[in-house]
Amino acid sequence: MGTLSVDVVIVGAGPTGLFAAYYAGFRGLSTAVVDSLPEAGGQVTAMYPEKMIYDVGGFPAVRGRDLIKGLVEQAAPWNPTYLLGRKAEALAQAESGLEVTLDGGDVVRTGAVLITAGIGEFTPRPLPAGDGWLGRGMVHFVPSLAAHADQDVIVVGGGDSAFDWVLALHPIAASVTLVHRRAKFRAADSIVREVRDLGVRMITDAEVTELRGNGELESVLIEAKDSAPVELPAQTVVAALGFTADLGPIENWGLEIDHRAINVDSRMATARERVYAAGDVAAYPGKVKLIATGFGEAATAINNIAVALDPDAHLFPGHSSNVE
Repeated sequence: MGTLSVDVVIVGAGPTGLFAAYYAGFRGLSTAVVDSLPEAGGQVTAMYPEKMIYDVGGFPAVRGRDLIKGLVEQAAPWNPTYLLGRKAEALAQAESGLEVTLDGGDVVRTGAVLITAGIGEFTPRPLPAGDGWLGRGMVHFVPSLAAHADQDVIVVGGGDSAFDWVLALHPIAASVTLVHRRAKFRAADSIVREVRDLGVRMITDAEVTELRGNGELESVLIEAKDSAPVELPAQTVVAALGFTADLGPIENWGLEIDHRAINVDSRMATARERVYAAGDVAAYPGKVKLIATGFGEAATAINNIAVALDPDAHLFPGHSSNVE
């Protein structure tokens, strides 16, 4: 990568981070956006790219994938540098500001850091029977629905994500079966009812105990409490069993952290000078975790960063609609 110097390093390429990259460009600040995931979009891209989102202003409903595409396009005129598939490991003071060290040892020099890491680094909970099958028929997320057209799909899990995948895959897959190890689901009653009304097969008090196939997945073995084991055809198993999350190296950056969230003030400033946070990772009294909230926090953080980097700058530069 060589030496890279920017005004702001944004740690996290989810919706809040992408909007921050746009707004920083609007304020005349150069940015580098760092994310351990290989694609922009954060949790939206990784977990529910096909899910409809209903709480973004101006969109009665917008698909996750389309929201991220729009945010990337919105930031594009300002040419942010994307450092995807890279992890921000360390943060150090430097003579002219801050230095962010990435995995592999590359260093980005910057005037300020904005952390938009959402829930942090998340790791899918494993399906024990799926050991060795990841990428050969087992997935945790479904980046492309079309890839599963006319397939027999088994979705394992009982939460909202599992039911979201069932609803998304049902119109295009040859068959979709939901398997859950309990009789009661964690998902909202309304979404469970919607899946039942579609006539989707649901096998409860049961577990997928074996994935079978010669190289690629061909079938799964399901064992239920009160019935004989059943083998079902399957070309894909979606293991939607939830995930664990933590802030990773950020926890060692000298910030005030409580329950995987970073305490900030009304400027979105953290306990460390020129380090800010916005989106789900930021915490303050009365916080409401919405994508829309993250957008406003990103703008607040970037405006305060602009003043921190240049005391002669105005905190509020005017509306972007006034810029020709």
